[in-house]
Amino acid sequence: MNSIFTILLKKIVFFLQYIVYEIKYYLIGGQAIIDDLLHGKYNICEIEDRSGKIAVVTGGARGIGSVLVKKLLQCNMHVIICCRDVNRGSQLIEKYRKNGIKTGFAYIYHLDLTSLKSVRDCAKKISQDFIQLNILVNNAGIMFSPYSETEEGFESQWGVNYMGHFYLSHLLLPLLEKGGSDTKGRIVNITSCAHSVINLIQFDNINMKNYFITSKAYAQSKLAQILFTIHLEKFLRKSNSNVHVLSVHPGVVNTDIFNGTILKIIFPWVLHYLCKSVDEGATTVLYPCISSKLEGKGGLYLSNCCITSPSKLSENSNLQNMLFNYTMKVLSINKFGNV
Repeated sequence: MNSIFTILLKKIVFFLQYIVYEIKYYLIGGQAIIDDLLHGKYNICEIEDRSGKIAVVTGGARGIGSVLVKKLLQCNMHVIICCRDVNRGSQLIEKYRKNGIKTGFAYIYHLDLTSLKSVRDCAKKISQDFIQLNILVNNAGIMFSPYSETEEGFESQWGVNYMGHFYLSHLLLPLLEKGGSDTKGRIVNITSCAHSVINLIQFDNINMKNYFITSKAYAQSKLAQILFTIHLEKFLRKSNSNVHVLSVHPGVVNTDIFNGTILKIIFPWVLHYLCKSVDEGATTVLYPCISSKLEGKGGLYLSNCCITSPSKLSENSNLQNMLFNYTMKVLSINKFGNV
């Protein structure tokens, strides 16, 4: 009888937690939409000539990443598109060329962030083909997906949004260091205002498999990205690195990442009429990639091409250290960037 009562109680608690997270998301999402509407006039980043510079964009064949790729090509850059579907990436570049974008150079590499082997293989191929890099944009991401695990057993959102990008940043840091002689190299982590929904990182239950709340897992992965951004910037400053690290919330953007969500199903008009367009979201992301106003700056959180503040928790130094050390141990990395 007690076991039945315990199970019932756990289910009730789970249901209440789910409701709380849904409410938090709609409140924070609503606030973010209002912020985008109020500060949209600042969301401007002019295309500038960046001839010879080399950028890596994960998830560059779809959504915000695909439009960011277009803008970087317009800056006359070498753009390395890392994506799961290489054919889709090729079709994207073919479309851009047909539409008159003749500047820049595009390269397409296979990358599946659900596999650390794929991350290693992608980084190895880039290292063989290029002697230096200037920008790494950790853009690829999944949101509100049903429970599944990566090849290494990480919850998929944790693995794709955070762990895979942490590992890729580690592997490509030497190339970014080489490219940061005249202008500093940049690692740009695409995060979300959703990071403020959560109030802890569950190190003892990182996958949160039992009584899984996908929105909670997504928020945890986005909080981790900002914690990583701030800590890595501090770490790199100690070694007088040529690389800086920035994080950016692109805004609430109407992309296919919302497919299957309650918002998309019940209130599609909200996404269509009130949210940022993909081009506007890509402009927000372009800013930390190329803006001269951010030269030599790092550890910042940006939104609408402005420096703003992340959650108080993401600025907690102890939590930043704990997460960094935890991730280094899980990935068996002795020293970040030493490959």
